[in-house]
Amino acid sequence: QVQLVESGGGLVQAGGSLRLSCAASGRTFSSSDMGWYRQAPGKEREFVAGISWSGGSTYYADSVKGRFTISRDNAKNTVYLQMNSLKAEDTAIYYCNAGPEVGVADYWGQGTQVTVSS
Repeated sequence: QVQLVESGGGLVQAGGSLRLSCAASGRTFSSSDMGWYRQAPGKEREFVAGISWSGGSTYYADSVKGRFTISRDNAKNTVYLQMNSLKAEDTAIYYCNAGPEVGVADYWGQGTQVTVSS
């Protein structure tokens, strides 16, 4: 079992940066692929970024490629999402997940709100 807690969300101006963290508890974190998703008001949850268990492979949605960076520290049981050059359309609740592969989620966090003012 893996429990996930996101943090780092907040209000930022367009063009600014935020770093989200997702702290995991449980023995299987280091063997789990991790992902970040987001859900804006009135929209479906969408994939943002994913990272393999080793950190050797990363994946990004086209909308964030070149602006967001996903990373992980298995010693700290934490996955990060560095978000730069934020846009108003990045406003959403951001969720992290864990699973056997990117895109397959067994566990979800409770989410953290990111609001980008234009």
